[in-house]
Amino acid sequence: MNYRRLGKTELMVSEIGLGAEWLERHNTAECKEIIDFCAKNGINILDCWMSEPNVRSNIGAAIKNSRSRWIIQGHLGSVWENGQYVRTRNLPKVKAAFQDLLDRLGTDYIDLGMIHYVDQEGELDQIAEGPFYAYVKELKEKGVIRHIGMSTHNPKVAIKAVEMGLVEMILFSINPAFDLLPASEDLNDYFAEEYDASLAGIDATRAKLYRLCEEKDVGITVMKGFAGGRLFNEKTSPFGVALTPVQCIHYALTRPAVASILTGLETPEQIREAVSYETASEEQKDYATILAKAPRHAYRGQCTYCGHCKPCPENIDIAMVNKLYDLAAMQPTVPASVRSHYFALEKTAADCIGCKGCETRCPFGVPVAERMEKAKALFGEH
Repeated sequence: MNYRRLGKTELMVSEIGLGAEWLERHNTAECKEIIDFCAKNGINILDCWMSEPNVRSNIGAAIKNSRSRWIIQGHLGSVWENGQYVRTRNLPKVKAAFQDLLDRLGTDYIDLGMIHYVDQEGELDQIAEGPFYAYVKELKEKGVIRHIGMSTHNPKVAIKAVEMGLVEMILFSINPAFDLLPASEDLNDYFAEEYDASLAGIDATRAKLYRLCEEKDVGITVMKGFAGGRLFNEKTSPFGVALTPVQCIHYALTRPAVASILTGLETPEQIREAVSYETASEEQKDYATILAKAPRHAYRGQCTYCGHCKPCPENIDIAMVNKLYDLAAMQPTVPASVRSHYFALEKTAADCIGCKGCETRCPFGVPVAERMEKAKALFGEH
């Protein structure tokens, strides 16, 4: 495993990191097995944005005797209410949720204290000028968080945070398709059906962000590097051909200021596949020939399973239903294993009441209610 300096934090992070959200559906023993296998393969950074209590406790149990070797991205503003994830800036709730994170992870500090999911410039201003950021600075002064970071999908927001000097690093969504798209406060604009002639290369705002972070020594860790797996399928890839995990990893790691790509790892096989990047040939890493042929974008209306659709009033795991629906829809008939996982869910698409609250929170403009109806039909629910 190679390690990179995460900007001015001076932390040396593994090029491949653990995006831990899929550990939510694993028990304590399974989580420990996965985290131990990551450590065995040299991975030393993990992101825990999830507010779900069990996964926090399971991660804590897994790192109990190895806390010092892990660099943890822990989020401020991700809370658990009525059995659901909620993003909030309500300070009492933020403080309680962050203390819960510390307690469940069994630690008294977080390496990278992440201001959670800021995608609007106005919201960033409110955070910077209000009690939320004052609390974050207080935590750093006390050593409870060692460095201040922020997660965002919007390059304009990221640029503003860097220019204001608010953060030492950012968690940002980077993959070959997203990089062609212009910045917008309305994230639905990022996912148009087709490219126009001006989108032949990396969007100028995104290029500026990467250069600015390099200049200001603000490190970047990467999310959405695989775009929910769609880049691996020629039918769903905007480039008309499939990319490999190694190509996607290489693309992310070749952006200026990027130190680590955090991938959703939940099996030893996935871990081996991700860390195989370190021994891949230049030919295996090459993505340039695919980028040169990009005809259009393919993500508007398509779920990347990020979980921001929560909370659901019926407690449906929307991201998981969407993922299982996509897996099933790729096959001529629904695979037995996928069907089994689907009907093992506590709530399925049949429980959707069509309120569309999730659609107002989706950064990708996914017609969730419509997809729930399609999933219900595909899995034979009435």
